[in-house]
Amino acid sequence: MPQINAMWSGLVRNLSNRFFEGIALLLARTALGLIFFRSYQTKVTDEGWFAIDQTQYLLFANEFTGLPLSPEIAVPLTTYSEFLFPILLFAGLASRISASALAVMALVIQAFVFPSLDHFFGWAITVFALAAIVISRGAGVFSIDALLARGWTMRAR
Repeated sequence: MPQINAMWSGLVRNLSNRFFEGIALLLARTALGLIFFRSYQTKVTDEGWFAIDQTQYLLFANEFTGLPLSPEIAVPLTTYSEFLFPILLFAGLASRISASALAVMALVIQAFVFPSLDHFFGWAITVFALAAIVISRGAGVFSIDALLARGWTMRAR
C-alpha cells in the first residue's frame, strides 16, 4: 500500500505543474467557448458572420418571452456576445472577463428562458463550472493573457 501511495503522490506531483494546468485550462476555455459559439452559428445566415437570421427575432419574441429585453436588443446582443467572447476565450485574451460574460449569459438563460432544475443540472451547471475554472485560475500558460502578463512583468523590471 505505501508503494501505491508513493506512486500516486508522484503522479499527482508530476501532473500538478504549469504545463498540464495550462492544457486543462485550454480545454476548459475551448469547451466553454464552443458551447456558445455553436449557439451563435444557429443565429446567423450563410450571407455573413454578422447576418442575423430573422427567425431569431420571432423566436425571441414568441418563445423566450420571459427575457427583460426586447427582441430588437436581445437578439443582436446575444448573437454578437456568442461570437466575441468565445473567440476571446479560444485565444486566451481577456479570458476572465469573457468567462464572466458567458456565465452571466447562462444565468440570464437559466433565470428567464429555461427556469427549470432539469435545465440547470443539464446545461447550465456545465457552463457555470467551466466559467468558474477560467475565472478562478485564469487562462493558463497557453494564452495571450499569459504572454501579456510575461511582457508586463519584464517591462516592470
